[in-house]
Amino acid sequence: MVSGPDLTLVLGGARSGKSRHAEGLVRALGGPRVYIATSRVWDDEMAERVAMHRDDRGPDWTTIEEPLDLTGALRRHAAPGTGVLVDCLTLWLTNLMMAEADVAVEAAALAETLPALPGRIVLVSNEVGLGIVPDNALARRFRDHAGRLHQTIAALAPRVVLTVAGLPLFVKGNAL
Repeated sequence: MVSGPDLTLVLGGARSGKSRHAEGLVRALGGPRVYIATSRVWDDEMAERVAMHRDDRGPDWTTIEEPLDLTGALRRHAAPGTGVLVDCLTLWLTNLMMAEADVAVEAAALAETLPALPGRIVLVSNEVGLGIVPDNALARRFRDHAGRLHQTIAALAPRVVLTVAGLPLFVKGNAL
């Protein structure tokens, strides 16, 4: 039995297997499954990616598309016995920055909400702090926002997983 929130943060690089691992964590719960997609479809290639991911998940997921009000979507859809997967926090941060929202306020609201949510919550995000320092101010701000958000969520979550080459590395907590 997990004490505190049933919350997992799954980090990894592009194509590291983080989404597949996160989906498995939600499926393991056995109840209803909600997928909160934070992406925006800007072009045909992104539309194809979204369709592929939806097909891969199958019809037993309820998909909620919410690019900005992630905290509200979680409040509306988290329920006892329900698994909620958010994919992904870095796209959410991008959307907030593009909308010129106050990222710190939005991140604080998310962090305040997460511990009280019922059900299993699995958050996916791209680990962007392992590469070189970006060469422009916008990219550096994004990296900094992502790093701060990851640290905040990791402090709250009983489980933090880093995926590398499809393998989950348990940074904090144990496998479910």
